[in-house]
Amino acid sequence: MFSLLLAAAPVQAADTPPEQLLASLKFQEGKIALPGGIATLDLPAGFRYLPPADAGRLLSEGWGNPPGIETLGMIVPTAVNPLTREGWGVVVTYEKEGHVKDDDADSIKYDELLKTMQESMKEANEERKKQGYEAMTLVGWAEAPHYDKASHKLYWAKELHSEGDKDNGLNYNIRVLGREGVLVLNAVANMDQIAQIRKEMKTVTAFSDFTPGNRYADFNEKTDKVAEYGLAALVAGGAAAKLGLFGKLFALLLAFKKLIVVGIGALGVGVAKLFGRKLKVDLSKS
Repeated sequence: MFSLLLAAAPVQAADTPPEQLLASLKFQEGKIALPGGIATLDLPAGFRYLPPADAGRLLSEGWGNPPGIETLGMIVPTAVNPLTREGWGVVVTYEKEGHVKDDDADSIKYDELLKTMQESMKEANEERKKQGYEAMTLVGWAEAPHYDKASHKLYWAKELHSEGDKDNGLNYNIRVLGREGVLVLNAVANMDQIAQIRKEMKTVTAFSDFTPGNRYADFNEKTDKVAEYGLAALVAGGAAAKLGLFGKLFALLLAFKKLIVVGIGALGVGVAKLFGRKLKVDLSKS
């Protein structure tokens, strides 16, 4: 699918002092109803929520990404300043493109899929270089994809390297399948934070769920649309290109500097366009 790579620098826009930006963000705690009423977050003490407008400010003014990124908000850990190198967050979006069938859960060959994704990224690098950006490499799975049939949640993580960067970036992806679409949770962090992120994301998925009537089990085959893709496309990012879904945010990667890359990654086809500075986040559309 359509893939968005994001990276943010730990420095703010020149005209926004970090202390001023942090003080202006309206963090929320406790039970959060996401915009549109599609899902809820029941945040424990260790996490806070930023509504869409403030999430956009953190992504652009705080992490050096271009403005205008549309999300349902962000989840950030309470104990870490998001404007430091140790800062990380979970970008929340929702894709209402139909009920995703999970019939292919046991038949996907993820090693072969990884090779296809790596080749697609190589092709995308040609476009990046034309626009003056460094090549990006999908190093491999930081965590191989796995699907929880009981909760209808799909997990995987990618290790990414940008030419010239010392540190590799981590995109930790979770897709929660619902009645009419997919709740997208993308953690952006450094690769050396994977143990912490893996642990924390288990907590995040535990307090994230669709509201009654929007859950996977609420699907009505007589009235509801079925998506034109399955689980493999959620991982590979192939469906977005097929469906013409451009300009949407998916998988994020947070590196020493955090930045945005937008790419279209159909299975076997890769065209990327980078916005922003020099680091990366991989937003893979599901």
